[in-house]
Amino acid sequence: MSTPATQPIITSSSAPAQPTVVRVGTRKSALAMKQAEYVVSSLQRLHPSVRFEIRGMQSLGDIDKVTALYKMGGKGLWTNELEAGLVARELDVIVHSLKDMPTVLPSGCVLACVTPREDPRDVVVVKRSLQAQYKTLADLPAGAVVGTSSVRRMAQIRRRYPRLAFKDMRGNIDTRLRKLDAEDGEYAVLILAAAGLLRMGQGGRIAQYLESRTEGGGMLHAVGQGGLGIEARADDQATLDLLKPLEDEGAMLACEAERSVMRTLEGGCSIPIGVETTWLDGDDSGKLRLTATVVNVEGTEAVDGEDVEVIKTREEAIEFGKRVAKQLTDNGAQKILDEINAEREANPNPNPWVPA
Repeated sequence: MSTPATQPIITSSSAPAQPTVVRVGTRKSALAMKQAEYVVSSLQRLHPSVRFEIRGMQSLGDIDKVTALYKMGGKGLWTNELEAGLVARELDVIVHSLKDMPTVLPSGCVLACVTPREDPRDVVVVKRSLQAQYKTLADLPAGAVVGTSSVRRMAQIRRRYPRLAFKDMRGNIDTRLRKLDAEDGEYAVLILAAAGLLRMGQGGRIAQYLESRTEGGGMLHAVGQGGLGIEARADDQATLDLLKPLEDEGAMLACEAERSVMRTLEGGCSIPIGVETTWLDGDDSGKLRLTATVVNVEGTEAVDGEDVEVIKTREEAIEFGKRVAKQLTDNGAQKILDEINAEREANPNPNPWVPA
């Protein structure tokens, strides 16, 4: 039995005692550990009397580095093992890359906190030996190989640049960059998240930022990309109180709107959906623009939606996401979703797509 990520946080009539030790779960990858260290250092400054212990775990996605992500399934690919530890009370919180966090959480678990968000956009990274020739996707010749494991990225790029070819690319950031730069390698460029490169000190490799208004055709990022989500147990009020000062309200509201779009549309499977949220006239205006797209895997069919709304609360963000999702389905996205669901039923893998 699953409970939506927006399950109300349970409160008690008396303030619970602050914990003395908090066990922080995370994946063992270099990027995940760095993200957990950032969260722990931030919490340590807020709560100097509490000891925070980072406990790294391997997920299915970390263990199997050969199978393409879109063949492994999207639900819980990076989170199942960690959430089992949280439910069993072996962990107190989990630090997630929010884009990897399912929009429906295990019963009794909540998205307790969203930290300040890093740049959510996707970016182009060019092979070192080709950097003098190419700067953008539009520069690439027909047949140039783009490295990515994301169906969302492949679908959107195919929509704008059908002449390009694609090949799966797995591994951590350093591994992917080595594969890209290998002299005998076939990749011309990689598509990666700006946030991961920036957090790992590799921002200098970014050749082009991709967004809705990119010249030559836009590209929307993954739901929650660039955000860090901290998951906790709904009944652990002491830990929830501990996390509250770390939350970035603007990031939380934008990410909740994005996650609401996906939760409304996915219907039990992960889909190639891109989103983009922008606070208009500054974060204090309360006006949020939400853009979303659903693209079929071949990139030949797409439905786009966009709306602007004043958003002040989590509940308003969730309703906003639902409205944009309805706009997409009213404009024809249901046909694409039905085709994806039909493919899922015909495929022995119950979740053939990942949205990353």
